[in-house]
Amino acid sequence: MRQPGFFDVDECLARLSGLGDQLEAFFQTVGFELFRLELHKALAYADGSKDGHPPFEAVLMFKILVIQTLNNLSDERTEYLINNRLSFMRFLGLGLSDRMPDAKTVWLCQKRLTQAGAIDVLFNRFDAILRNTGYLPMSGQILEATLVAPQSSAIPTLKRRLCGKDGSSQDWQDKPSMLSHKDRHVRWILKFTKAKRQEDESIPATYLAILFFGYKSHISIDRKFLLIRKWKATDAATSDGARVCWIKPICHQQFGGIRPYRSKANEDFMDKHGFVSKVHRKKPLLKPMPRHIQRSNAGKSIILSRVEHVFADQKSQTGLFVRTVGIARATMRIGLANIVYNMSRFLLLKQIKAAT
Repeated sequence: MRQPGFFDVDECLARLSGLGDQLEAFFQTVGFELFRLELHKALAYADGSKDGHPPFEAVLMFKILVIQTLNNLSDERTEYLINNRLSFMRFLGLGLSDRMPDAKTVWLCQKRLTQAGAIDVLFNRFDAILRNTGYLPMSGQILEATLVAPQSSAIPTLKRRLCGKDGSSQDWQDKPSMLSHKDRHVRWILKFTKAKRQEDESIPATYLAILFFGYKSHISIDRKFLLIRKWKATDAATSDGARVCWIKPICHQQFGGIRPYRSKANEDFMDKHGFVSKVHRKKPLLKPMPRHIQRSNAGKSIILSRVEHVFADQKSQTGLFVRTVGIARATMRIGLANIVYNMSRFLLLKQIKAAT
């Protein structure tokens, strides 16, 4: 092995840029300094009058959360990779000899942002940046929800609670140390999925009932740019149809969604605010679906499928997996995933615009 050279780091970073460093593109496209004021208010760092190390910059910690969300990392893994990867150091503006935040500092930053409820403020701040850049939500909204799995350790605990030997849950409720580690905000939901179609079309389709345990991420995206405009994190048992009222402040021409969003109250709400409903129609009870409704639903499904690309991107890239306990921290996790997705989508839209 040869002796390290003076320009070895610069040459390595140049190679990373040539290979297409996503974090470098983030740094050049997203103005992270625009979040500084909101982050300072939420983190509420000390003024430095007391002894001890000065706190890390708020924007630096927010960038670390972006890295953590983008790569689906735990706090300990985040600390290791920040010290290990040159691309992470360049994105954070740190050198090899600079002091690096540890896992406890990253956890504390998340905790303060969660307690301050800052995730909505940060999301709305970046949405304002998108609007000022020209990406206005003027082509209609698509509302959909996806199930988000929690930490695996919570599942057997709830099973023991529901299916215990004596039918009670006193075995863990009497111990506060155990109670603090159990997620009591997650809920069960029974999800029906269509089984694989039979070769003989005369045989009616069968449905499978799947029991899911976790949270639910509701999002509303604009039809043209596929950017998330509104979002909400709830437990898995929350009804999807109750989320239609989000679209009121956006004021668009069309609204699309699957059958759970169609109800008389929702249809009256959309008619009152001037929306054109593109929600799927339900099958008549104990009657075959009329042919014209089938064709109408098929056309709506082509548009509705766009929101599935958003969920697929989130679950494949950011993981969209809740490692924490409680609905407040789950909201923080899902909100960060939505912000990071909008940043990635904004970067892609800028690249498409530059290419054309």
